[in-house]
This record gives sequence, structure tokens and C-alpha cells, in this order.
Amino acid sequence: MSSQAEFEQAAQDVKTKASSNISNDAKLALYGLYKQATEGDVNTSKPGILDQKGRAKWSAWEKEKGKDKETAQQEYIKLVKELIEKHPA
Repeated sequence: MSSQAEFEQAAQDVKTKASSNISNDAKLALYGLYKQATEGDVNTSKPGILDQKGRAKWSAWEKEKGKDKETAQQEYIKLVKELIEKHPA
């Protein structure tokens, strides 16, 4: 299976095979890695102080800045596998 196909499968698996009680920190880590893998470095301005959810997501993505697509995909796949193991649906 190609890296891209494995990445896409992991994105589906986390929705169907992991339970909904994954921590917010883990969800943010997934979000940051996913955005880095699909869009590259953060390309928007940081949301305003009143948008706490938007700021958290932006920060998670910013944390992954500089990672190439392949590295972000591999880290995403690894995290998804760990989460499914710890929190099966």
C-alpha cells in the first residue's frame, strides 16, 4: 500500500475504529499532522482571542511547521494506530 493510500486509510480508520473518548490533546495532534500532510505549513493568520477552538487548532498545525508531507503522513498513521489500540470503538 502506498504512503498516500495508507494515510487516507488511517484518516478513515480514526473515524470508525477509534472511540469518541480520545483526549482533546490527541485530537489536536491528529489535526495538526493532518493539516501539515495535506496543506503544508500553516498558511492562515492566528484566530482572534475569542476563538479558543480555532486558536487551539491553529497552534496544533503551527507546531508541525517545517515537516515534509511524507513525515507528517507517517507520524499521523503511527498516532492513529496507537489511538485505535488504546481506544477501540
